[in-house]
Amino acid sequence: MTNLEWTAWALVVLVAAIITLWVVWAAASRLDRLHRRVRESRATLDAQLVRRATAAWDLATADVLDLPSAALVVAAARAALARSGADSLPAGENAAGDPDEPDQAMVESELSRVLRAALGDADRRARLAERDGARDLIENLDRAWYRVQLARRFHNDAVVQVRRIRAKGYVRLFRLAGQAPMPQTFEMDDATGVG
Repeated sequence: MTNLEWTAWALVVLVAAIITLWVVWAAASRLDRLHRRVRESRATLDAQLVRRATAAWDLATADVLDLPSAALVVAAARAALARSGADSLPAGENAAGDPDEPDQAMVESELSRVLRAALGDADRRARLAERDGARDLIENLDRAWYRVQLARRFHNDAVVQVRRIRAKGYVRLFRLAGQAPMPQTFEMDDATGVG
């Protein structure tokens, strides 16, 4: 081989190395942005879950529901607020913080089931809304519940994107995810039971 051929091969290898480094850098940057998006979407979801539990608490303590339903909603809302941290509980309440408590998704799903049972169908909701001050409380709960559904959907979409990229061979080969844990979707029953 002549000097010119060696130079040409060296140039080809150098260009290939530069392109590879650029692709790896771009993928690592994108993966980092997606991981940040997952963290932000999870924080938003957690905030919306607290908002929904607080709205449920407010409804249950406002003498709108019958006593057994109110007691069940208060218990479910207390459990949901306790899973999110003691600062989220209404004044005068405190969280046990027991590590053996059920996971957050189960607690939030239970709150959804209890709320659906307490609020009932559209006719029962309409009758409840006729009570003094109940309409605003029910509408506030419905808005918070809808925001939970949206936040959960956005969070799960972000998680799916990260998982798809992390499954690629070159991402695993170059360990582009670093020490970041594999994000998990948040699966819960968030159906409102309203049309």
